[in-house]
Amino acid sequence: MEIIKDKEYGGERPLFASHGLRLEHVTIHAGESALKECSDIEAVDCRFEGKYPFWHVDGFRIERCLFTPGARAALWYSSNLEMKDTRVEAPKMFREMRDLSLSNVTIPDAQETLWHCSGVKLRDVEVAHADYLFMHGADIDIDGYRQQGNYSFQYCHNVVIRNAVIDSKDAFWQTEGVTLIDCRLTGEYLGWHSRGLRLVRCHISGTQPLCYARDLVMEDCTMAPDCDLAFEESTLQATILSPVTSVKNPTSGCITAESYGEIILDSNIKAPADCRILTR
Repeated sequence: MEIIKDKEYGGERPLFASHGLRLEHVTIHAGESALKECSDIEAVDCRFEGKYPFWHVDGFRIERCLFTPGARAALWYSSNLEMKDTRVEAPKMFREMRDLSLSNVTIPDAQETLWHCSGVKLRDVEVAHADYLFMHGADIDIDGYRQQGNYSFQYCHNVVIRNAVIDSKDAFWQTEGVTLIDCRLTGEYLGWHSRGLRLVRCHISGTQPLCYARDLVMEDCTMAPDCDLAFEESTLQATILSPVTSVKNPTSGCITAESYGEIILDSNIKAPADCRILTR
């Protein structure tokens, strides 16, 4: 493997079509597509300032690096990435990618990040300003995660998230096969139109959660007082270890909770309208 140390590059495609390359203490200044169409790349203690540095790359490791805001859209159309101990200030990262692993990564401007990505593994990752994060993602495995940003994980399938704190309005809409374990979820309209959403020992805050869901499962969860008008037109099996402020027109299944502030079953309830609502 060729090693490049303590160098600076700028302009258009300075390392285009490189293969078997290790960068150490390298700075990529303003310009475009510094490492486009590359493979087998390692970048350690590097700084990226130019746009689109890693497009169409197969097989690369990034460690202790910084992507400044100027390095926008830095990793697209690529595969087999390992990134660790890195700070990503650049917006709109990770598009149309597969088989990527992030560990101890911070993304303070994560808007429109991780779109159309599959085979994603996150460990100890923190993101902020993450509106529309993880659109159309698949096969996602997350543990140790903090997120602030709305409309996240929409249209995703085959997702497992553990030990996360997620503050996101309209999260997990129209998802399929998503499991959350030991998570804190804050935000309005959680999980609408989802299929096979499973929540295990999760705490939920926010108005009108979990409506229009199919095959929803809740195991030993708790719900904050602002969780009103829950479960409208949902089919579910739920065990809730707290009071529920209000339940509105669930379609079928069984809900068991500590108590209920209000149970609304009106003329708008959908057939079969046979959901059992029980207290512990």
